[in-house]
Amino acid sequence: MSNNNPYRPIEAEVIEVITETPTIKTIRMRPKEEISFKTGQFIELSVPGVGEAPFTPSSKPKVKDMIEVTVMRVGKVTEKIHELKKGDIVGLRGPFGKGYPLDVFKDKEILVVGGGCGFAPLRSLMYSFFDLSGQFRKLFFRGGCKNPSEFLYRKEIESWQKRDDLNMALTVDKGGEGWKGNVGLVTTILGDIDMDYKEAIAVVCGPPIMMKFVTMKLLDMGFKEENIYLSMEKNMSCGIGKCGHCRIGTYYACKDGPVFTYAQIKSFQGIWD
Repeated sequence: MSNNNPYRPIEAEVIEVITETPTIKTIRMRPKEEISFKTGQFIELSVPGVGEAPFTPSSKPKVKDMIEVTVMRVGKVTEKIHELKKGDIVGLRGPFGKGYPLDVFKDKEILVVGGGCGFAPLRSLMYSFFDLSGQFRKLFFRGGCKNPSEFLYRKEIESWQKRDDLNMALTVDKGGEGWKGNVGLVTTILGDIDMDYKEAIAVVCGPPIMMKFVTMKLLDMGFKEENIYLSMEKNMSCGIGKCGHCRIGTYYACKDGPVFTYAQIKSFQGIWD
């Protein structure tokens, strides 16, 4: 964003509210000033008179006049965000942090693993990959949710599954009527992927416990610690490394991340808390 003062929110108008699941909504906004963010960076969204919270945009980075965030209802601010309607005005600060190093990913085989709400930041990343289609050797997506009704972006995911440049598989912890795919944790669909694990890149985003077990599985498969990228969105408040709430060892998630390699953070205690 063209905003020299990191504390000053830019006004944005809500242009659509999309219900993804009973507890998750996508808020589509049109900022009063043009937005520019890199996939993996985050913004602070504020509701006047209520407060603000950090979210990684789930929309396409190359679209500058619109931005989307996908929000799970978990507290006071997110409750008010879920009550927003078309025409409401909110505030946006950012973007903050460091995104995914797409240049490093080029000419590599890439495995993206998402769980639950982790599909939101990964949606932006996947659209960046699609924009660069042909610049990666192989692209795989493996995703999991508790049950079929909790998958985000279902229509878009159906279109992803038809792409020639993406190998995609999904799983659910508990199947339901009409589900014909795999039943089990997302780690159960990671075993037979046709790629050179020692040279490939993995990107993981989801609940901390899911990221922990996926990371352990990837290491067992032969992925290098420096090639496993994790989205560590921990307690980011100020967005600029001043409040200290998002410390991960010697790093600040808001300033040095939220994207880290496992090699960067593996020695710190409590990274999965």
